[in-house]
Amino acid sequence: MTTLIKGGQVVSPSGALLADVLVDGETIAAVGAPGTLTGDETIDATGKYVLPGGIDAHTHMEMPFGGTHSVDTFSTGTTAAAWGGTTTIIDFAVQAKGTSLLSTLDKWHSKADGNCAIDYGFHMIVSDVNDQSLKEMEACVDGGVGSFKMFMAYPGVFYSTDGEILLAMQKAREIGATIMMHAENGIAIDQLAAQAVAAGNTDPVQHGLTRPPELEGEATSRAIQLAKVTGAPLYIVHLSASQALAAVAEARNDGQNVFAETCPQYLYLSIEDLAKPDFEGAKYVASPPLREKSHQADLWRGLRTNDLSVVSTDHCPFCFKDQKELGRGDFRAIPNGMPGVEHRMDLLHQGVVAGELTLGRWVETCSATPARMFGLYPRKGVIAAGSDADIVIYDPSATQTLSAETHHMNVDYSAYEGFEITGRVHTVLSRGRVVVSPDGFTGSTSHGKFLSRSLNQYLN
Repeated sequence: MTTLIKGGQVVSPSGALLADVLVDGETIAAVGAPGTLTGDETIDATGKYVLPGGIDAHTHMEMPFGGTHSVDTFSTGTTAAAWGGTTTIIDFAVQAKGTSLLSTLDKWHSKADGNCAIDYGFHMIVSDVNDQSLKEMEACVDGGVGSFKMFMAYPGVFYSTDGEILLAMQKAREIGATIMMHAENGIAIDQLAAQAVAAGNTDPVQHGLTRPPELEGEATSRAIQLAKVTGAPLYIVHLSASQALAAVAEARNDGQNVFAETCPQYLYLSIEDLAKPDFEGAKYVASPPLREKSHQADLWRGLRTNDLSVVSTDHCPFCFKDQKELGRGDFRAIPNGMPGVEHRMDLLHQGVVAGELTLGRWVETCSATPARMFGLYPRKGVIAAGSDADIVIYDPSATQTLSAETHHMNVDYSAYEGFEITGRVHTVLSRGRVVVSPDGFTGSTSHGKFLSRSLNQYLN
């Protein structure tokens, strides 16, 4: 069976063009001028955008953290992603201290296999740098996992010393892998947090006040210098602060292989949300923390200039009841993370509506660039003959109100409760199968396949 998507505007990084798209099985067979293609079935996309499926390169399904775990399973999280126009996630396999990378990867495969509504890949979190881990990095690359996340934050949990980061970066340089970095000065942050609690300051807003933007900027600069010394490619995850962005921009201007992502929460939310009374601010506890609103204009500008190349979600949902509430009386015990995998495409389209981004840049940051950054292009990230038929038909004139009452994420609150959005997903195809239609979710939580990825396609 072939499916013809007709009458829509096909959007790519270069802009929008009226065209028809023919899907044959799991792939795109042709893209042609309106009226030039025929199919067994037809989907009318008149008045709508036809986009490559979104790629969320930073999610945490079923992630252990702080004595609990994120509440979206691979099944619920990928279903919610599909509702929001995301057809690929790249999740993080989390190495625990004293375990191997390969056993960790096997464990995450067992969690996801047969339980995903859309296609998925993995990054590897390296929290225990030793001879075995360094050797196994190469085996991970052979297994389709070519990106390794490290932490300058969370001492005693995920934290790596500068020396350990150096060793991992040297190995990454040798095997062509990319180091992803959570860049905050965790040693200094822990001191500030302890001082706040000792002074009786325990409310959620202290999470933001004890993780100042200067310490994100400092750690980002330090990571960039370590990458420069070793020659390793560096990808800064969930960048939130102007100081960090300035360091990334300087490195990129110097020709260094440094890349960065930001997340919708840093574009739309602020420390004012962390300061909401009656412990409501706990809903917004994530790391790095939400910043003063003054940082937002710089982040939007960074997306326009490509100093910020990707928008991901860092989707890591914890319910307010029973999970976020673990930190009543001590903000340090609030599980770090926020829900968002369902709303990324809509929130960034709102940036188009507001004039912050072009249509092409929307698709570039949410699909095309993550596909290239993480070795999936042109299988993913583009509407072109031969590519997977991961296609989103998007209605730019529809309106919606974001709410926990209507979202599909397995979490009891919305970080964007009451947000009025212009634009909405109409239909989603994952490898040629309609998984979301105006009638609802029509997919299967066993449909998604593991994606063995090649290396970063931007390296110079």
